[in-house]
Amino acid sequence: QLVESGGGLVQPGGSLRLSCATSGFTLTSSAIAWFRQAPGKEREGISCISSRPSTTWYADSVKGRFTISTDNGKDTVYLQMNNLKPEDSAVYYCARRPWTCTPVAPAYTLWGQGTQVTVSS
Repeated sequence: QLVESGGGLVQPGGSLRLSCATSGFTLTSSAIAWFRQAPGKEREGISCISSRPSTTWYADSVKGRFTISTDNGKDTVYLQMNNLKPEDSAVYYCARRPWTCTPVAPAYTLWGQGTQVTVSS
């Protein structure tokens, strides 16, 4: 199971930290990705982290602003989002697949329910 939290309304330039609490599988044998979907747009892979091999990946649209991390003790994956822009507004989802990262949504077999992020003044 995956449960996202941490979304909300923030002004442009602000920050949010999303959390993805995981259960029912081994985090160290998983790739956990963050996707987002804005109204009328396709679901976009924006970041991913895996342990074996140790990998982090970011879409160009968020590189340098977002940071993905894992707390294995809490079985939680975080997405720190800084310098948020209005175009970052979307529903954010975390997803799980075995072992390796990919930005391709259909490759992920377990999804959370999503959390809304709105960037607006």
